[in-house]
Amino acid sequence: MKSLRYIVGNWKMNGTRAMLNEARAIDRAAARLPRVQVAVAPPATLLFRTREAVEIIGVGGQDCHVEESGAYTGDVAAAMLKDAGADFTIVGHSERRAMHGETDEIVKAKAETALGAGLSVIVCVGETEAERDAGNAEDVVARQLANSLPRSENAADKLSVAYEPVWAIGTGRVPSTEDVAAMHARIRATLVEIYGEAGGTVRILYGGSVKAENATELLAVEEVGGALVGGASLSAESFLAIVGAAASLDES
Repeated sequence: MKSLRYIVGNWKMNGTRAMLNEARAIDRAAARLPRVQVAVAPPATLLFRTREAVEIIGVGGQDCHVEESGAYTGDVAAAMLKDAGADFTIVGHSERRAMHGETDEIVKAKAETALGAGLSVIVCVGETEAERDAGNAEDVVARQLANSLPRSENAADKLSVAYEPVWAIGTGRVPSTEDVAAMHARIRATLVEIYGEAGGTVRILYGGSVKAENATELLAVEEVGGALVGGASLSAESFLAIVGAAASLDES
């Protein structure tokens, strides 16, 4: 059975309680689009309130700590996310890797901890502009992915991968559909190499300046199973245009 397309909004460090109205609007619309799986990752301060405000969509964290608990001021454990109502968490976003020095090994450990807490996981990977210009993009991402993926039993069942070219995040720049197709094919091959047959069912999301104007074209690319959306997810109107694009591709 083919998996539903997965459209996830990452609100990053944006949002106060007023944003709950956007979440409610997204939730109401998602109820009318059952062929698409929709989720949002609000800031940790809004996670519990968002879970209370919605009924249909998934709600997740933007990150979690490697450890289950401890003296880590300001950090959030995977079990805490779960307790607040999270279904999933994102790990390894390029902003975490670049600004917080997170290595592939740390990302892998976070993914394992999140799975152990009962969360699904979105593992992010992506190359820099210099790496793409040098012709190394696919090798860089395949190596990053292989070193970041959790290896616990049945990990593939609760895993998604988000390919986010670093140079496209928040810049308005988007790789060609040919480049997206080639990278997603390489990611799929890596997933199958690591997980065997189960790797063929892991959804691969595209992220990086996804918006209403390019969503249909990007989501139609082979092996693109959804999108991880940043800025365009802060407004229900713009985010739902992307969700609608995903739904339209699966209409009979």
